Amino acid sequence: MSKYDIIVLGSGPGGYVTAIRASQLGFKTAIIEKESLGGVCLNWGCIPTKALLKSAEVFEYLKHAEDYGLSVKEADKDFTAVVKRSRDVAGGMSKGVQFLLRKNKIDVIEGFGKLKPGKKVDVDGKEYSADHIIIATGARSRELPSLKQDGKKVIGYREAMVLKEQPKKMIVVGSGAIGVEFAYFYNSMGTDVTIVEYLPNVVPVEDEEVSKQLEKSFKKSGIKIMTSSEVTKVDTSGKGVVATVKTAKGEETLEADILLSAVGIKSNIENIGLEDVGIAVGRDKILVNNYYQTNIPGYYAIGDVVEGQALAHVASAEGILCVEKIAGQNVEPLDYGNIPGCTYATPEIASVGMTEKQAKEKGYDIKVGKFPFSASGKASASGATEGFVKVIFDAKYGEWLGCHMIGDGVTDMIAEAVLGRKLETTGHEVLKTVHPHPTMSEAVMEAVAVAYGEVIHL
Repeated sequence: MSKYDIIVLGSGPGGYVTAIRASQLGFKTAIIEKESLGGVCLNWGCIPTKALLKSAEVFEYLKHAEDYGLSVKEADKDFTAVVKRSRDVAGGMSKGVQFLLRKNKIDVIEGFGKLKPGKKVDVDGKEYSADHIIIATGARSRELPSLKQDGKKVIGYREAMVLKEQPKKMIVVGSGAIGVEFAYFYNSMGTDVTIVEYLPNVVPVEDEEVSKQLEKSFKKSGIKIMTSSEVTKVDTSGKGVVATVKTAKGEETLEADILLSAVGIKSNIENIGLEDVGIAVGRDKILVNNYYQTNIPGYYAIGDVVEGQALAHVASAEGILCVEKIAGQNVEPLDYGNIPGCTYATPEIASVGMTEKQAKEKGYDIKVGKFPFSASGKASASGATEGFVKVIFDAKYGEWLGCHMIGDGVTDMIAEAVLGRKLETTGHEVLKTVHPHPTMSEAVMEAVAVAYGEVIHL
């Protein structure tokens, strides 16, 4: 039996980052992976979807070249080549993870790992033991009873990335980040897209003004949106898909080639030995404390299998914190109220902290500032004037309660707000921090200026 200090089960952005940090801290480390290094994020999620979205963005630029004084004749796309580029990018990233693990002297054990009592893991009949076992098995596309995925006509995000043919019509059920990103991609490629959302607003976790702006932008680009609507039945017996949709006005029938189910995720916690070890589970999540220790000593869990935002950067942060605690370092629990969320459609969305509604519900007296990109010089020069930056401050102490952005490149801008909130920056400090001109990021300063009645460019 091979013995390690730490074994990590799963090699996604939670698992491989955890393993590397463990090795840096001097632990003899192994990582177990049943499929591809990098997990869903690198192979079927974050990275390949961004490659698809970049192709869509470039295609949009070509189609609107005249807006920039340029002439491009007969711009067209090769859907197969777009998909291939995405897979090549994912493959390259997976090889990069392989290099990093080898560089950090981490043993990679290929196969399906199952937890055993006594701090052991069985991998396809061979046992390994460790002082500490960290579960980072991630999640997969969730299936609803009325939306059973057959992988052909009713699909999840994995199939949506590798379709052999571009569908003429597509129904996207769910308007979280996955749903709207694929809706944007396929619409940009020329597919007729309809989004069906159960809640009253698209991207329902975002500030309501952001949701309304995205709906406006999407409708302008030709995407049909049905909110407060539910797919109750799907018929795949014919050539395509016929979906029955319950709306406030009654039932409607939608026809399409393919239906993409993007209604959330399901934790990968089945058949990995949790019951054998006695690890506590609640509401499809492994129960852990602030340092990711389960109820059984020596077993830990991070990422999508525990409570908290199911995001790659959250899983990485949790894993680093977990092993640093094991190493005896003085670490603080992760602040889940200061986690940035990003959606990479066009326009992009980025946010952190409370929405305006949440701040009011918590009883704060607030100052709100909103600066539109239509008043930004850089946005005008770039031809990207849709959207805005919205900031929310506590009127009494100047605490930065929330920041919400929609527009070009905002996923690269949100870190300013995350860092500012981490350092307990006040509104006046942001306002007096000189921002470079012309940039999209100066819209943050301008939004703060609006909140404090000092705006100049609006």
